[in-house]
Amino acid sequence: MAAFTSDLITPIEPARSRRSAPTTSKARPTNAIYASASRRLEAAVATSCGSQHAANEDSHSGLDGSGALFVVADGVGGGAMAQAASRLLVALLHDSLEGHLVDAERVALAMLGADRAIAAAIARVTERPGAATVALCAPIDAAAAQWLVAWVGDCRVYRWSPRRAAALELLTRDDTFAQLGEPAPPGGSPNDPARMVGNGAITGANAQVHSLGNDELLALCSDGVHKHLDGGDWCRILAAPLTLSGRADALVTLARARGSVDDATVLLLHRSGRDAEDGGGVPRPSGRGASVPKGSAR
Repeated sequence: MAAFTSDLITPIEPARSRRSAPTTSKARPTNAIYASASRRLEAAVATSCGSQHAANEDSHSGLDGSGALFVVADGVGGGAMAQAASRLLVALLHDSLEGHLVDAERVALAMLGADRAIAAAIARVTERPGAATVALCAPIDAAAAQWLVAWVGDCRVYRWSPRRAAALELLTRDDTFAQLGEPAPPGGSPNDPARMVGNGAITGANAQVHSLGNDELLALCSDGVHKHLDGGDWCRILAAPLTLSGRADALVTLARARGSVDDATVLLLHRSGRDAEDGGGVPRPSGRGASVPKGSAR
């Protein structure tokens, strides 16, 4: 895969970010650095169009160094409407959330607004459906030590640490028919997403607060990646002596080698800088998150 790297530096200001346009570039990792006096956050992304599609139906936040909101969306339904749904979802979330302090309630309202807007936009063009699943991460403090993690559907967010024994943690829970205990529709699979943005089937979004320690990573990805990689694959690549863009690219490449024919996107966020609390890591809240998931999956 071809690789492209661009480094940008901007202050980390969660409540004062600017719009970052959605991107669907093919297999070209990009990266940016978001820095403050005591913190450094690097972001990198790799995305690839699968052999099933004529165009990449995944979308992600553009890493231009100007924002502190990170989104990966996976178009569902096939064709131009799936691509339109994912791109519009990323754009609408940035429009609704950037420039504000992000919390679970604001994200839920943004998802509901995007759900209606996507459905209306597609209805003006065709009767065919279009929707998208999504994962979102945003720092909620200036140190980027606490993060809101939100999702609808089966895009995932992982946290990886180079220090702890359980190095890889899944921070999200797939909104599939099987996970929610709901019957799949005729012709569908229990592992298909039961909640998507754009088809009127959501009541908000799942949202939790998680900490991110020094030298730890968050990984947002579409199912074209996570369905084909196990924990050992993730840990081996994330621990490899590669640039962050190189690791994102390697994850997508390995998913392809393991048989992924779907669109595949990984967005990595690496936090570095001394933590005042203990000189290294950030204390973890008990349980999987500091807040209870809201909306679509509960």
